[in-house]
Amino acid sequence: MSTAQSAGREAKDAARRAADSPAMNTLARVGLACRGVLYALIGVLALQIAFGDGSRQADKSGAITTIAALPFGQVLLWIMTVGFAGLALWQASEAVFSHRKAADRVQSAFRTGVYVLICVTLLSVLLAGRAKSDDKQSQNLTSKLLDLPGGQIIVGLVGLGVIALGVYWIHEGLTKKFERELDLGRMSPKARSVMERLGQAGYVARGVITGGAGVFVGYAAVTFDPDKAGGIDATLRRFADTPVGPWLLAVVALGLLLFAGYCFGESRWRRT
Repeated sequence: MSTAQSAGREAKDAARRAADSPAMNTLARVGLACRGVLYALIGVLALQIAFGDGSRQADKSGAITTIAALPFGQVLLWIMTVGFAGLALWQASEAVFSHRKAADRVQSAFRTGVYVLICVTLLSVLLAGRAKSDDKQSQNLTSKLLDLPGGQIIVGLVGLGVIALGVYWIHEGLTKKFERELDLGRMSPKARSVMERLGQAGYVARGVITGGAGVFVGYAAVTFDPDKAGGIDATLRRFADTPVGPWLLAVVALGLLLFAGYCFGESRWRRT
């Protein structure tokens, strides 16, 4: 074995040991709790929209801006930045080093990207005092993709992919497949029952929102209008415009709050 190959293997082994270290395990659990805080705030903001107060964006940037306005908000945001950075590193190690199925590794890679983007948003608020909304980011990306050769087809495929992700999360919730990521042996029967209910409601709510966002991306492709695309906030507001009015949005918002509870439980019982 050459010196370069040996050095490469040693570096890979060192990275794997770091990923499996107690420190990384603790950091990942802090990050999962931070994810719960984020979803709880999005749920609260969505409820405010449902009942007449739509002044704030019900998305990740809106939730982060809300935290920044709290006493010691800057401290909380730095803690969340570290936590989400830990989640990104953990999921990256799962994608690269784990021996799980290919689909699970792809999902870990997707999660890595999501957590990195959340870190970017957190740092934007901390360092610049503001961050682009999820809606604006989605519209900007859609506009750039539409300008490419075959852009409508690309955006249409992205929309189908987002819809498929939403359907996948709904399936995860209905079939309780999320339980495979929990250390069930450490849970009491009552804790397992509570986590089942929180996970089912939460995953279905996430799936509905994601599927709705995918529909709007697809509509942007058909109309060649990037403004038709949107993120979490735009999707939630469109729920309020349905025939059942704000009550559908309130139900989905409640699902997000229940998913936040699942995240807090996951921070304790997640397999890492």
